[in-house]
Amino acid sequence: MRRYLYRNLSLALDLLRSKALFQNTIDVWIMFCEERGIDWYDINSYRSFVSYLISNGFKMQKFPLCIKESAGVYERGKDKAKFLEDLSHISSDEAGAFTIKLADNTMSTIRKFRT
Repeated sequence: MRRYLYRNLSLALDLLRSKALFQNTIDVWIMFCEERGIDWYDINSYRSFVSYLISNGFKMQKFPLCIKESAGVYERGKDKAKFLEDLSHISSDEAGAFTIKLADNTMSTIRKFRT
């Protein structure tokens, strides 16, 4: 039973990739957290995640994510727009949104990230 549950949870990133090969790091972060069953509304963890991607040499382009067009409430009552607004007050590269290609090696590396 536990094995079956893990397989279902591990599909969140795959589902995201099936929609488009290139995704923004905010949505990738949210789906990663969904797979792990952890709270995505943690700015410091998101910044660590982006830093991890950068340190692993992934080529990412800044993504001008509009706060008002970012879908507001996302999962479990969390406000995605508020998360983006909070990030916008931090002036560091890790606090931005980026476009990343979800190739197989990228997905594998993302799943190795530990918060």
